[in-house]
Amino acid sequence: MSEVRIAAETRTEFGKGPARRARAAGKVPAVLYGHGDKPRHFALPGHELMLALKHDSNALLALQTEEGEQLALPKVVVRDPIRRTLEHVDLVAVRRGEKVTVDVPLHLTGDAASSDVLVDQQKTTISVEAEATHLPTGFELSIEGLKAGDTLHASDITLPAGVTLAESAEDVVVQGLAAPTAEAVEAELDAAAAELAPEAAAEETPAEEPEAAADEAPASEG
Repeated sequence: MSEVRIAAETRTEFGKGPARRARAAGKVPAVLYGHGDKPRHFALPGHELMLALKHDSNALLALQTEEGEQLALPKVVVRDPIRRTLEHVDLVAVRRGEKVTVDVPLHLTGDAASSDVLVDQQKTTISVEAEATHLPTGFELSIEGLKAGDTLHASDITLPAGVTLAESAEDVVVQGLAAPTAEAVEAELDAAAAELAPEAAAEETPAEEPEAAADEAPASEG
């Protein structure tokens, strides 16, 4: 894992207006927390930050600040829901040799025993503890030959030296499920249709005509 050197400009204005102006200038508002210090506010170059986080959500950033270099890890990354551009980042300060807990992406390799086996991946990330400057970028777990009823746990993932699980080793990561048969799918469709039939019939039944008022005044005689 390599460090990404990135310029960190101190921010002295806060709120929506200054943050909007910073983004318009191609910078991303950031707040640095950690080690009992007061939060520190920075503006980071958007393009460089985007490249740093593109392939590694746990990229180690070497912030070049007015007070010197500060190592940091991304904690919360906020993106525009449409354009996916960076809107804001929360960072946590770290030191060399310090142990930190992070979520690392998990990738499956290999193929199940047959096409009749459905692979149910229940975890896409694994929580581990590792030295801040030697964080893994991803783990691989083989599902080669996975059968229906098979279960793989967090303990089945091979971790590099110096990395330990920060969650239960018994946590289920992958399950092999039996694909439903055509008969089972047809039975479920029939059951669903049977449940909808009474509702459809009720909607098609015409509403009853209101009865004429029984207390209408009789026509006057003579």
